Amino acid sequence: MGELLKAVIFDLDGVITDTAEYHYLAWKTIANELDISFSREFNEDLKGISRTDSLEKILLLSGKERDFTLEQKLTLTEKKNAHYCRLIEGITPADILPGIKELILSIKLKGLKLGLASVSKNALTVLNRLELTQYFDTVVDAQAIQRGKPNPEIFLTAAKQLDVEPLACLGIEDAIAGIEAIKDAGMFAVGIGNQDTLAKADLVYASTAKLTLAEISSEYNKNLEHSS
Repeated sequence: MGELLKAVIFDLDGVITDTAEYHYLAWKTIANELDISFSREFNEDLKGISRTDSLEKILLLSGKERDFTLEQKLTLTEKKNAHYCRLIEGITPADILPGIKELILSIKLKGLKLGLASVSKNALTVLNRLELTQYFDTVVDAQAIQRGKPNPEIFLTAAKQLDVEPLACLGIEDAIAGIEAIKDAGMFAVGIGNQDTLAKADLVYASTAKLTLAEISSEYNKNLEHSS
């Protein structure tokens, strides 16, 4: 493995554990209260973006974006979060996605730094329930940034806290907004999901089970050689 790769930065939802269903159920509850039709398909469009931006998309979907004050919108996002927090109380290490614990251990064994970049304000709570917190050198969530994904701020903040240049970082994401944020941060992007959907990623896997440090670091090195 090349010496330049110094850090791996993970997204949380859809990469380390799959809490998309919990987000869907929580938003569905809010949408029902507002008499807004909300589907699982539309929920896919909310992946990787902040709670506030998600609410704006939901309201825009129904033409109700001007029906609420900022204070009312804040109340709605807080209610959504309360629903979500109740749903994630049952998360355990058994909910870590396939291959991820092994990948994390490989990263630490190689002496690379490990970061988390998640727009979820509950990221640390989820990491604690998964019993993974001790492996991460930094956790950056929505409370630490001004602009959410696809803005690169969250990944740049993680790199800064890890004291690593963006070029020496590899980011792993499952959302279009997250991949855009990684690339705009000047990092190598690994996508989890559909190849066509995540076309901007440097490397895409259908599932986390396929991830290995040897392969992603090899592809990182090849990309570095081609761009130098």
